[in-house]
Amino acid sequence: MIGSPFIRSANNSVSVVMTKVMIALIPGVLVHAWLFGPGIWVSLLVCAAVAFGLEYLVLLMRGLPAKPFLSDGSVLLTAMLLALSLPTLAPWWLYALGVVFAVLIAKHLYGGLGQNPFNPAMVGYAALIVSFPVYMTQWPGPAGVALHSISLADAFDLVFAGQSSISPDAYTAATALDTWKTQTRLGLSPDKILALPAFGGFGARGVEFVALAYLAGGLALLVNRVITWHIPAAFLGGVALTAAALHGIDPAHQAGPLFHLFAGATLLGAFFIATDPVTAASTPRGKLIYAGLAGFLTVIIRAFGGYPDGVAFAVLLMNIAAPFIDAYTQPRVFGQKSK
Repeated sequence: MIGSPFIRSANNSVSVVMTKVMIALIPGVLVHAWLFGPGIWVSLLVCAAVAFGLEYLVLLMRGLPAKPFLSDGSVLLTAMLLALSLPTLAPWWLYALGVVFAVLIAKHLYGGLGQNPFNPAMVGYAALIVSFPVYMTQWPGPAGVALHSISLADAFDLVFAGQSSISPDAYTAATALDTWKTQTRLGLSPDKILALPAFGGFGARGVEFVALAYLAGGLALLVNRVITWHIPAAFLGGVALTAAALHGIDPAHQAGPLFHLFAGATLLGAFFIATDPVTAASTPRGKLIYAGLAGFLTVIIRAFGGYPDGVAFAVLLMNIAAPFIDAYTQPRVFGQKSK
């Protein structure tokens, strides 16, 4: 006898959902490649190759069939999210090590897909930024800021050989979040900080347009009912409200909500990272609490923490709290009277 659920839909299979999410990421990848150079293709290639190879080896060691797990798209999506979170043009071993933390430690050590309590891609990111902070701050500058445009051949050379006639100062630049944190501590006024090349019209230069592309992809996921509105709305609301409160209290040192929404990984986190169905809260009220607190923690870490961006750590902290939140936000059972 076939077990529940008795009503099945091919449109809700793991492979279909993962494919839709990866398609929604494509606009952000294309805009990133346009503004920051082709290095993103190399990092995506390395992360995907290492992720598939490691997944295959672990499945063999666990005695599980490789084809169903390799074809469901989950490991490829993890590799994509990790690559999009890391600086392009970093050494290949940095991407490989991040995948090891994401796939082997954060996923398979807990039992595999669906049993991991922490977002695998964010575990990989957090492990790398704690262990290799110098490499994790060498981001390529956007078009118009970087002194030299990196070609695809240059990207392969930098990632795999680590050698190039091009100085890192010619193609890297400080991110807007890092610039704001550094310059405010040095006492520079906000109007002078916002005039620096790292800042665009309403967010981080270049990143603001990548964020708009992620927003478009995220809205497509909402329209196709891959995700619900609760987590993106609460996450962005938590970021905006917290940033507005801090800016109102200390405008000389705290950036406004628009900047926080369109800088760093805010939009990527709201629609593609915090919405992970395995590690996020699952009840309607729980999703609002989970994501709202994640948005709050993102700005708090950015403002007072030691790292420029706080999306990864905020999501991981709320992953810990997600089971507790779900336990206390269960909806009333149909037919049962509320106390």
